[in-house]
Amino acid sequence: MGRRVLIIVENLTMPLDRRVWQEATTLRDAGHTVSIICPVGGQYIAPYELLEGIHVFRHPLPLEASGALGYLVEYITALFWEAWLSLNVLHKVGFDLIQACNPPDTIFLIAGFYRFFGKPFIFDHHDINPELYEAKFGKRGFFHRLLTMFERWTFRTADVSIATNATFKRIAVERGGMDANRVFIVRSIPDLKRFRRIDPDTALRKGRKTLLGYVGIMGAQDGVDLLVEAMVDIVHRRGRKDVQCAVIGSGTELETLKRLAIARNVSEYVTFTGFRSGDALLGAFSAFDIGVIPDPKNIYNDKISMNKVFEYMTLGLPFVAFDLEETRRTAGNAGLYAGTANSPRELADNLLLLADDSALRQLMGGIGKARASAELVWDRERDQLLAAYELAFATPASQVVPVQQSVSAR
Repeated sequence: MGRRVLIIVENLTMPLDRRVWQEATTLRDAGHTVSIICPVGGQYIAPYELLEGIHVFRHPLPLEASGALGYLVEYITALFWEAWLSLNVLHKVGFDLIQACNPPDTIFLIAGFYRFFGKPFIFDHHDINPELYEAKFGKRGFFHRLLTMFERWTFRTADVSIATNATFKRIAVERGGMDANRVFIVRSIPDLKRFRRIDPDTALRKGRKTLLGYVGIMGAQDGVDLLVEAMVDIVHRRGRKDVQCAVIGSGTELETLKRLAIARNVSEYVTFTGFRSGDALLGAFSAFDIGVIPDPKNIYNDKISMNKVFEYMTLGLPFVAFDLEETRRTAGNAGLYAGTANSPRELADNLLLLADDSALRQLMGGIGKARASAELVWDRERDQLLAAYELAFATPASQVVPVQQSVSAR
């Protein structure tokens, strides 16, 4: 029989967080009653709504942080709202288990409280926050130590952890002290029943021959400024007027990036659409000729699995990225890699190489799609997600003695 599940996510509203929404719908299809606590965002501002059979409770987010102190204030504010809304969910829907999705690594405080009442806690490990802080601010110090402590406490409170890749599983075991048998790898792979090519949004092309596309969050660490600078190189240094770039998504850097495009005189060639979801998002993906992953090489980006890598490959879309370890491990020859120097010029070189070689685009797109069909299958990840839930419900970690084992990776 299905159980009642509460998912808490702080950094993106629902249903715009594609990974969390896919997990939620999978749990719903397995017979669980699913509630989600998240912030408001974009057009999704209703305090409560029932979406596709999932109860969504939203809280205000009065501050969108940009500095270390700002993030601390944002997370404290969000934690208050999450705690308050958890009582509302408990009263209106009820829940038997909490799944907390980071960032931040503070939601364990809420989950730990309910754990005293027999409600297991699954930690869905999306980001490695100590590395993220170091990549954003170029230093460690007090806040880095604080984030490392929060991460350790989160793992030690969790009954089960979900990792996005093998690197994250190693962190859970080696840095978090978790039993390897209680850490499940669930990659952010699109479900082909929902994620597919449709009629392309040709308006994004603006009549130009080649359309480059970026889809994702725009924070300081995401490198979209490097993509804008690559477009400056393409348009002004090389005189190419046949290339258009569409940037899909939002984030703390969006307005800064728009101003940068204007200041660098490429706003005509770089379109910022804001958030898209559903068919509007799929129409954009279907219009792209080349995907772009401009995230710079650093201690954080080398370790993470990006949704857009899986999405580009699933749709047979060739892409260009900097030479990131986890991206190359996942995609292989489905992408071109613009070195390790985070150079906009090298990014532009590779984008134009693909733009001018349709045969290479077709070859790389085919490699990506074949690799995705063989290795990136959501049904496998679905089984891992449901197995994590089965273990959490059956034998909470508080009832077993952890045994350290070596990490195995699929």
